[in-house]
Amino acid sequence: MSMDIIFLKRLEIETVIGIYDWEREIKQVVVLDIEMASDIRKAAATDHIDDTLDYKSVAKRLIQFVSESEFGLVETLAERITEIILTEFKVPWVKLVLNKRGAISGAEGVGIIIERGKKD
Repeated sequence: MSMDIIFLKRLEIETVIGIYDWEREIKQVVVLDIEMASDIRKAAATDHIDDTLDYKSVAKRLIQFVSESEFGLVETLAERITEIILTEFKVPWVKLVLNKRGAISGAEGVGIIIERGKKD
């Protein structure tokens, strides 16, 4: 079985994230890399946006959600992001890399990688 992937790379969004008092008072940048399963054959045949996963709509929704969120843990934020993609955009499988830049001195970033499917 073949699987097509539509991806968003290095989507940067400012949000309140973290468990420490100082983190609750500022916005930090999280960087998202997202892979989403999609069958692109119909879109390729029709050349019409309505027949594919509109990555611009996904990005706009996630920017709105993440920028307004105030979670303590990246785990919670990552889970909510994948739930939105799976349910609102009817994606059967998603892989998310969430990078919280600057969280650890000396490290480019820290974060989480999760994969979720409709059955998870």
